[in-house]
Amino acid sequence: MKSKLTAVALAAVVVAGTAATAIPASAATAKAEPTRCLIADLEAGFAMGDGAKPEMGQTENQTQAYIWFTNKSKRTCTLSGFAGVDMVGAQTTDGTWSLARSSEAPTKFTLEQGDTVDFSITLLPVAKSTPQKEKFVPATFLVTPPNETKHFTLKWPFGGQILKQDGATRPATYLNPIGQ
Repeated sequence: MKSKLTAVALAAVVVAGTAATAIPASAATAKAEPTRCLIADLEAGFAMGDGAKPEMGQTENQTQAYIWFTNKSKRTCTLSGFAGVDMVGAQTTDGTWSLARSSEAPTKFTLEQGDTVDFSITLLPVAKSTPQKEKFVPATFLVTPPNETKHFTLKWPFGGQILKQDGATRPATYLNPIGQ
Protein backbone atom coordinates (compact mmCIF):
# COMPACT_ATOMS: atom_id res chain seq x y z
CA MET A 1 0.00 0.00 0.00
CA LYS A 2 2.86 2.34 0.81
CA SER A 3 4.42 1.92 -2.64
CA LYS A 4 1.05 2.53 -4.36
CA LEU A 5 0.59 5.77 -2.38
CA THR A 6 4.14 6.85 -3.23
CA ALA A 7 3.51 6.20 -6.92
CA VAL A 8 0.33 8.34 -6.85
CA ALA A 9 2.14 11.17 -5.05
CA LEU A 10 5.04 10.99 -7.49
CA ALA A 11 2.62 11.14 -10.43
CA ALA A 12 0.96 14.24 -8.92
CA VAL A 13 4.34 15.95 -8.60
CA VAL A 14 5.20 15.16 -12.22
CA VAL A 15 1.82 16.50 -13.46
CA ALA A 16 2.10 19.63 -11.31
CA GLY A 17 5.64 20.23 -12.53
CA THR A 18 4.53 19.90 -16.15
CA ALA A 19 1.64 22.30 -15.63
CA ALA A 20 3.90 24.88 -13.98
CA THR A 21 6.32 24.92 -16.91
CA ALA A 22 3.47 25.43 -19.37
CA ILE A 23 2.94 29.04 -18.19
CA PRO A 24 4.77 31.46 -20.49
CA ALA A 25 7.66 33.28 -18.82
CA SER A 26 6.31 36.66 -20.02
CA ALA A 27 3.07 36.15 -18.07
CA ALA A 28 4.98 35.40 -14.89
CA THR A 29 7.07 38.58 -15.12
CA ALA A 30 4.39 41.05 -16.33
CA LYS A 31 4.53 44.33 -14.38
CA ALA A 32 1.56 46.35 -13.27
CA GLU A 33 1.17 49.75 -14.91
CA PRO A 34 2.54 52.58 -12.75
CA THR A 35 -0.06 54.58 -10.86
CA ARG A 36 -0.28 58.36 -10.68
CA CYS A 37 2.25 60.34 -8.69
CA LEU A 38 1.01 61.43 -5.28
CA ILE A 39 2.21 64.58 -3.55
CA ALA A 40 4.20 62.37 -1.16
CA ASP A 41 6.14 61.04 -4.20
CA LEU A 42 7.14 64.48 -5.44
CA GLU A 43 9.30 67.52 -4.81
CA ALA A 44 8.56 70.83 -6.55
CA GLY A 45 10.28 74.11 -7.24
CA PHE A 46 10.86 76.94 -9.69
CA ALA A 47 13.38 76.30 -12.49
CA MET A 48 16.27 78.69 -11.84
CA GLY A 49 18.55 78.15 -14.86
CA ASP A 50 19.41 81.13 -17.07
CA GLY A 51 16.99 80.10 -19.83
CA ALA A 52 14.23 79.23 -17.37
CA LYS A 53 13.92 82.52 -15.48
CA PRO A 54 11.08 84.81 -16.56
CA GLU A 55 12.07 88.23 -17.86
CA MET A 56 10.19 90.24 -15.26
CA GLY A 57 12.16 93.42 -15.98
CA GLN A 58 10.64 93.86 -19.44
CA THR A 59 7.00 94.88 -19.88
CA GLU A 60 6.47 94.59 -23.65
CA ASN A 61 5.90 90.83 -24.00
CA GLN A 62 4.70 87.78 -22.17
CA THR A 63 7.37 85.70 -20.46
CA GLN A 64 7.41 82.26 -18.87
CA ALA A 65 8.30 80.81 -15.49
CA TYR A 66 8.76 77.05 -15.08
CA ILE A 67 7.81 74.84 -12.15
CA TRP A 68 9.26 71.33 -11.92
CA PHE A 69 8.15 68.11 -10.25
CA THR A 70 10.75 65.44 -9.39
CA ASN A 71 9.85 61.89 -8.39
CA LYS A 72 11.62 61.41 -5.05
CA SER A 73 9.96 58.05 -4.33
CA LYS A 74 11.41 54.62 -5.04
CA ARG A 75 8.49 53.73 -7.30
CA THR A 76 7.64 54.67 -10.87
CA CYS A 77 4.59 56.92 -11.19
CA THR A 78 2.77 59.02 -13.79
CA LEU A 79 1.76 62.67 -14.14
CA SER A 80 -0.76 63.96 -16.64
CA GLY A 81 -2.88 67.05 -16.98
CA PHE A 82 -2.66 70.45 -15.34
CA ALA A 83 -1.31 71.37 -11.95
CA GLY A 84 -3.45 73.72 -9.92
CA VAL A 85 -1.71 77.05 -9.38
CA ASP A 86 -2.89 79.80 -7.06
CA MET A 87 -0.76 82.93 -6.82
CA VAL A 88 -0.89 84.71 -3.48
CA GLY A 89 -0.12 88.42 -3.77
CA ALA A 90 2.21 90.55 -1.68
CA GLN A 91 -0.11 93.58 -1.64
CA THR A 92 -3.18 93.69 0.56
CA THR A 93 -5.26 94.37 -2.57
CA ASP A 94 -3.92 91.32 -4.43
CA GLY A 95 -5.59 88.42 -2.66
CA THR A 96 -5.24 84.99 -4.33
CA TRP A 97 -5.40 84.46 -8.08
CA SER A 98 -6.24 80.96 -9.39
CA LEU A 99 -4.58 80.72 -12.79
CA ALA A 100 -6.60 79.75 -15.85
CA ARG A 101 -5.49 76.81 -18.01
CA SER A 102 -4.34 77.05 -21.61
CA SER A 103 -6.11 75.15 -24.36
CA GLU A 104 -3.09 72.85 -24.87
CA ALA A 105 -3.76 69.10 -24.70
CA PRO A 106 -2.05 67.26 -21.82
CA THR A 107 0.39 64.38 -22.30
CA LYS A 108 1.03 61.53 -19.85
CA PHE A 109 4.55 61.31 -18.39
CA THR A 110 6.05 58.31 -16.61
CA LEU A 111 8.57 59.29 -13.95
CA GLU A 112 11.06 56.81 -12.55
CA GLN A 113 12.90 57.61 -9.33
CA GLY A 114 14.78 60.89 -9.81
CA ASP A 115 13.05 61.87 -13.07
CA THR A 116 11.81 65.47 -13.46
CA VAL A 117 9.12 67.06 -15.60
CA ASP A 118 8.10 70.71 -15.64
CA PHE A 119 5.32 72.98 -16.87
CA SER A 120 5.26 76.63 -17.80
CA ILE A 121 3.28 79.59 -16.57
CA THR A 122 2.88 82.37 -19.11
CA LEU A 123 3.03 85.80 -17.45
CA LEU A 124 2.42 89.37 -18.58
CA PRO A 125 4.74 91.65 -16.55
CA VAL A 126 3.89 95.34 -16.06
CA ALA A 127 5.94 98.39 -15.11
CA LYS A 128 6.26 99.53 -11.49
CA SER A 129 4.53 102.75 -12.55
CA THR A 130 1.33 100.84 -13.40
CA PRO A 131 -1.48 101.84 -11.02
CA GLN A 132 -1.67 99.54 -8.01
CA LYS A 133 -5.19 98.30 -8.83
CA GLU A 134 -3.93 97.06 -12.24
CA LYS A 135 -0.92 95.10 -11.00
CA PHE A 136 -0.51 91.88 -9.06
CA VAL A 137 2.71 91.41 -7.06
CA PRO A 138 3.37 87.66 -6.61
CA ALA A 139 4.60 86.49 -3.20
CA THR A 140 3.93 82.73 -3.11
CA PHE A 141 2.56 80.08 -5.42
CA LEU A 142 0.36 77.25 -4.14
CA VAL A 143 1.07 74.40 -6.57
CA THR A 144 -1.14 71.31 -6.52
CA PRO A 145 0.02 68.32 -8.62
CA PRO A 146 -2.58 66.92 -11.04
CA ASN A 147 -5.35 64.92 -9.33
CA GLU A 148 -4.16 65.85 -5.84
CA THR A 149 -5.78 67.96 -3.13
CA LYS A 150 -2.69 69.07 -1.18
CA HIS A 151 -0.23 71.67 -2.48
CA PHE A 152 3.37 72.81 -2.34
CA THR A 153 3.99 76.40 -1.21
CA LEU A 154 6.70 77.99 -3.34
CA LYS A 155 8.09 81.46 -2.67
CA TRP A 156 8.18 83.60 -5.83
CA PRO A 157 11.90 84.30 -6.42
CA PHE A 158 11.80 86.55 -9.49
CA GLY A 159 10.31 89.89 -8.35
CA GLY A 160 8.33 92.11 -10.68
CA GLN A 161 4.60 92.63 -11.16
CA ILE A 162 1.99 91.04 -13.40
CA LEU A 163 -0.94 92.70 -15.13
CA LYS A 164 -3.91 91.91 -12.87
CA GLN A 165 -6.43 89.93 -14.90
CA ASP A 166 -7.77 87.53 -12.31
CA GLY A 167 -11.35 88.11 -13.52
CA ALA A 168 -10.62 87.99 -17.28
CA THR A 169 -12.06 85.24 -19.49
CA ARG A 170 -8.86 85.07 -21.55
CA PRO A 171 -6.08 86.40 -19.29
CA ALA A 172 -2.54 86.92 -20.58
CA THR A 173 -1.26 85.07 -17.50
CA TYR A 174 -2.13 81.34 -17.51
CA LEU A 175 -0.65 77.88 -17.03
CA ASN A 176 0.18 75.07 -19.43
CA PRO A 177 -0.14 71.31 -18.88
CA ILE A 178 2.62 69.16 -17.44
CA GLY A 179 5.49 68.89 -19.93
CA GLN A 180 4.73 72.15 -21.77
